[in-house]
Amino acid sequence: MVERATDLPDDKPGRYAALRAEIAAVIAGEPDRIARCATAVALLAHAFPDRFLWTGFYLVDPQKPEELVVGPYQGRLGCLRIPFGKGVCGAAAAARRTQLVPDVHVFPGHIACDSRSNSEIVVPLFDGNGALAGVLDIDSASFAAFDATDQAGLEAICADLLTLP
Repeated sequence: MVERATDLPDDKPGRYAALRAEIAAVIAGEPDRIARCATAVALLAHAFPDRFLWTGFYLVDPQKPEELVVGPYQGRLGCLRIPFGKGVCGAAAAARRTQLVPDVHVFPGHIACDSRSNSEIVVPLFDGNGALAGVLDIDSASFAAFDATDQAGLEAICADLLTLP
């Protein structure tokens, strides 16, 4: 399925809508959270290869519920653990809302896992009961790489990810 990324619409809203439908179709009936997240990461990373430097999930550690642990991702090595409230991912987890950061270098407490990263979007991921399950983290080498269209598209995909049958 990843090979079809070139067949996706050129416009961002259309591309996100097509990705949302493709992810939903591929994960339908798959109960495993890691498999669902890994599928979403692969499709997202390949759909935006020129803009997405690092694409992945940090999942809430059941043994340490105020800490995120790296989950499925594509890109260079990521941070292994991030406490709630620290960096962009920790801020998204603590606030339970999307963080859209046009310049990570001015974000208080930014964690530089990859020095090439200049902007970032982090979207919370909730399970079917509304509990925080983790965050989707996407970095870009470009400044201001993400906008409201990215936010809406990624939030819609994350809303489906752990709630679809």
